[in-house]
Amino acid sequence: MPCIHKFKASLNLERLDFKPDVLITGTFNPGWDHLENYATWFYGRTRNNYFWDVLPRLYGKNPLRQARPAEWKAFCRANRIALTDLIASIDDADPDHPDHAGYLKTYRDDLITRHFRQFTLVDIPKLLAGNPTISKVYLTRSTNAPFWRQLWQPVEEYAQLHSIKTQNLMTPSSGARFQVPKGKNISLGDFIFEQWLNTWAI
Repeated sequence: MPCIHKFKASLNLERLDFKPDVLITGTFNPGWDHLENYATWFYGRTRNNYFWDVLPRLYGKNPLRQARPAEWKAFCRANRIALTDLIASIDDADPDHPDHAGYLKTYRDDLITRHFRQFTLVDIPKLLAGNPTISKVYLTRSTNAPFWRQLWQPVEEYAQLHSIKTQNLMTPSSGARFQVPKGKNISLGDFIFEQWLNTWAI
């Protein structure tokens, strides 16, 4: 039985009630119940993720890290931001395989690429074609690893042909702490915000 994305019904933007200008793309959010994934929407594991701290601040708003999904969705609607991920399901994941559950429970992208080979992907270029108001597409991770580079390349190629801006953003997860320069006295949320501010175009 594959591991389906927890918010698969929202990945193709069919539930939007507005025309987006920005598309922010992540990687994968596992939906198996026994993983105890407490996220209630995209980037919702807020104990270890600063997305809802950083994104509102780019728009001059207060952080929403402690808010509820209804407030996150209202913010996105007001600012014409759509959210999706690159992977819709991991098809060779087995819920009865203890190692598979262990890999996915860490929410680490490197373990996904190391231990799984069969994926159903979100067709990001198709999303862009169906939502021509989108002018900027962001990926919330680096594409240094070949796997993620391969998934992101078709997005960049489509975007270039249609004058859409693409940009990689520093991961908003707690993993970003390894990129804070030694001796720099700054909170992790502020550090990620600084990095996003350097690459973000509203």
